[in-house]
Amino acid sequence: MKGKVLLLLSICILVVQCRTETKKAEPTTWSSFYQADTGTPATVVMTAYKTTMLADGMDETLLRICLADRKGTEIRSANRSIEIFVDGDARIRKENGDTLEYQVTTEGNGHYLSEIVNGYERLILTAGTTPDRIKVEVKADTLWPASHEIHTIPADVVLLTPSEDQVSRSSKTMFNMLGADISFLPQFEDRGMKFYDNNEEKDAIVILADHGFNTIRLRIFVNPENENGYAPETGYCGLEYTSMMAKRAKEAGMKLLLNFHYSDYWADPQQQNKPLAWKDLDFESLTLMLKDYTRDVILHLKDQGTMPEMVQIGNEINHGLLWPEGHISNPDNLAGLLKAGVEGVREVDPSILIMMHIALGGQNDEAVFWLDNMIARGVDFDVLGLSYYPRWHGTLDDLNNNLHDLVKRYKKDVNVVEYSQFEKELHDIVFSLPENFGKGTCIWEPLSFWGGLFDRDGVALETISVYDTIRDTYYSN
Repeated sequence: MKGKVLLLLSICILVVQCRTETKKAEPTTWSSFYQADTGTPATVVMTAYKTTMLADGMDETLLRICLADRKGTEIRSANRSIEIFVDGDARIRKENGDTLEYQVTTEGNGHYLSEIVNGYERLILTAGTTPDRIKVEVKADTLWPASHEIHTIPADVVLLTPSEDQVSRSSKTMFNMLGADISFLPQFEDRGMKFYDNNEEKDAIVILADHGFNTIRLRIFVNPENENGYAPETGYCGLEYTSMMAKRAKEAGMKLLLNFHYSDYWADPQQQNKPLAWKDLDFESLTLMLKDYTRDVILHLKDQGTMPEMVQIGNEINHGLLWPEGHISNPDNLAGLLKAGVEGVREVDPSILIMMHIALGGQNDEAVFWLDNMIARGVDFDVLGLSYYPRWHGTLDDLNNNLHDLVKRYKKDVNVVEYSQFEKELHDIVFSLPENFGKGTCIWEPLSFWGGLFDRDGVALETISVYDTIRDTYYSN
């Protein structure tokens, strides 16, 4: 997913997904922040409300499709013909049951035809019977297309739900986090980039601290210096760079959230590839390696005096990690790997908070599916982290509804641990959760020009002042 985010953000198309609604539904609580009556369409936006489905020929998910302008605002009055391309074992129909016209181009590419009317279209995707991946792409003339990858898993997978004893609030209460993932910083600085605030050159971390940030999130890859790794030869985001950044964060008075990717490259819902050094290990050895590696990294940080306050066991792991063994299609294996990672952290320091991070900001059905099956299989953690990018993860209303449901079901502290827009609104939602379950956020790579807080020359923009307001509203006590 990170590759797609970088591409989209780099061309400054930050898209706000449209909310789930009926044709004549009244506006919901947050609609005024992401909808407008009129505008010029620039992009198609689609949310698949489940991206993990059973390959039983019956499992269904809603596809909500709309158009947005270049600022990411959904256009209520938009009308446009759309083409829906499906690569994989699945079929699509109208939400009311009507069939869609199917057309084959002269190149032999088949696709469905439909219409966005008065702002949106709602379609139903039904999974076939072959476990696989399904790619759905929606096009409308020259507008930027929308796509999702859906993983279908065997129909005979054993589905579990947690017992009452397995659903309880952690004895460790998370701090209120105003976080920033700035793992790109060493790369920016090596290119000669400097950072400025109020006409004064400063360390980028100090600038963030000055505006209320209290936590730095760092991703770590196993061997990113490999030929096919994240940073061949240089090894950015490996242990050496991560250790250096951890020191800088602590020196600036920041807390540390360590994000294990368990890969040499980006790990997200579309790719969770094993590190090269682990590729030939059997499952038992792979599980032990994950535990030992996790423990050794934490020990290294402890020895240099930069212990993380919180650790993620994987990044956006709703489709699993360390594929193929840890794919979501084998939930027992996935649970075993996650428990090994938790053990690796707790062997060093049981007081460290453990986060499980799934994408799924507004996709309640899939979030419940994942959490039910992992918690029921004994995966114990303290904090639930979610990504929220509106292009894939629904509307602010979807996010709000999902978070309220998840804290009610699972009694876990919640953090929106990746986002790139709706800064104030996200905090308003998170801190509206009952019983103080909302524990803050973490913006992804705000030092990049596409983050909207700094320009290409590293100068802090006026937009960064929103965090002064957020700090004063939610973090001053």
